[in-house]
Amino acid sequence: MPVRIRLKREGRRKRPFYHIVIADSRAPRDGRFIEKIGYYDPNTNPATIELEFDKALDWLLKGAQPTDTVRAILSYRGVLYKKHLLMGVKKGAFSEEEAERRFEAWMKEKEAKIEAKRQRVKQGLEEEHRKRMDEEAKIKEARAEELAKKRAAEAGEAAEAEAGATAEESTEEAAAPAEAAPAAEETPAAEEQPAAEAESKEEAPAAETPAEEAPAADAGQEGKKEGEGEEKAAE
Repeated sequence: MPVRIRLKREGRRKRPFYHIVIADSRAPRDGRFIEKIGYYDPNTNPATIELEFDKALDWLLKGAQPTDTVRAILSYRGVLYKKHLLMGVKKGAFSEEEAERRFEAWMKEKEAKIEAKRQRVKQGLEEEHRKRMDEEAKIKEARAEELAKKRAAEAGEAAEAEAGATAEESTEEAAAPAEAAPAAEETPAAEEQPAAEAESKEEAPAAETPAEEAPAADAGQEGKKEGEGEEKAAE
């Protein structure tokens, strides 16, 4: 029976993680499997890999064929390199002690690279976080300045409105006595007007007296004319 080492998908939509399983190549991808030997989570950086090293190596030595993704995982964890060293021991290229020494040196180097990558990722995240915090601080300062300017403008407008109201009140107070003064002056004028009219009425008959004397003068003139006419008639 052909056996494969492959991934079995788990997790929710757009956030998957995978179990590393030993399964029949004829079984569906997420169907039945023989054994579970670890899991793989690609959502972290670096990816999280938990693997039962000895079981994976044993299945490889038995002839199980990994898929491309699982092969990369086994290479990353050193399973394929250990298999290569054991094949060299089997062929007599070197001893088991030499194989173990080489494998331990490779694992130390690999762990150092993984740790260096983790530190780089951590520093990158910290740098990104610091930049984001600096940007947020700048945005807050800009908002605070804008709010201070707005409040200062509102305070200036309120002061101007208050000054305008005070000026209007002072103008109204100044205009009130000015309006009252003409009213006080108009009262005597109104009282004096009937007196003036009375005086004019009293003086009017005095002016008419000559008019009454005028007929007397005309009568004298007529008498003179009649005497002259009589004298002319006597002649």
